[in-house]
Amino acid sequence: MISLSKNYLASIIDLSDKEILALIKHAIESKGNGKNTQQPLKGKTLALMFEKPSTRTRLSFETAMFQLGGNTIYMNSNDLQLSRGESIEDTAKTISLYVDCLVARVYSHETIIQLVQNCKIPVINGLSDLYHPCQILADLMTILEHKKSFDGLSLAWVGDGNNVCNDLLIGCAKMGINVKAAIPEGYEPPQIVLDLVTKEAKSKSSSFDIVREPIDAVKNVDVVVTDTFVSIGNEKDDGKRRSAFLPKFQVNEKLMSNSKDDAIFMHCLPAKRGQEVTSEVIDGKKSVVWDEAENRLHVQKSVLMGLVHG
Repeated sequence: MISLSKNYLASIIDLSDKEILALIKHAIESKGNGKNTQQPLKGKTLALMFEKPSTRTRLSFETAMFQLGGNTIYMNSNDLQLSRGESIEDTAKTISLYVDCLVARVYSHETIIQLVQNCKIPVINGLSDLYHPCQILADLMTILEHKKSFDGLSLAWVGDGNNVCNDLLIGCAKMGINVKAAIPEGYEPPQIVLDLVTKEAKSKSSSFDIVREPIDAVKNVDVVVTDTFVSIGNEKDDGKRRSAFLPKFQVNEKLMSNSKDDAIFMHCLPAKRGQEVTSEVIDGKKSVVWDEAENRLHVQKSVLMGLVHG
């Protein structure tokens, strides 16, 4: 049984390093067991409240809950009275009456905070504009699978200081991974994230730096990670962002050649091939993006087991 100190997951901030490792190790064990016939969450129901489109988050949570013996109810914004003006507070209290857990994929992180404050059931952030904790658990699981240990590892982030970046930097700092993030000026994570990452890295005697040259970030690292430059909700800034990031911050074979020979490449997907990453890299021998995508299923099981008790 996984025991978490909080009954919600809004960000990797909410997990200790021991809890992160416990969730990952449970996920690796679950993956090794295949489709286990045990159904520890039989009779439980998971609600999925999605304001944003999704492939991996929705599929992984629905499949995870099904394999654990539970049921899911999917609701997009048009399915809820939120679209007609009902408050988040009232919606949260209502949802709490019917289901055992809520996954919310929203535009504003403030919505996650309000849901956590008003729900009487566990709330999981399936993505907000600030954080994406379940993705980062899958990322850390993938790193541990391929590198066997976090000790002494170095990771390069190349691209936007977005929600994935925020939680990844925090998660790496908690696990003692050395990080260099190549981010254009003006696109850095919020100061509160930078302060937290710096503090966590110091406590683990690891390093954290923001650099402006991608080659300085990826040189001799074990892991290279990127994401789209234009997150959901930022489409109006597409042209401006392309100018800021391309071609300099594209992860291509030339840039990857500066990483270690056994380095791995990761991307949370969906990828905009030819923009933040080339097909040669995402389909290349260093890429582990499909392991990373599969691992979403296994960490979702762990999170559900840690928050929803049979």
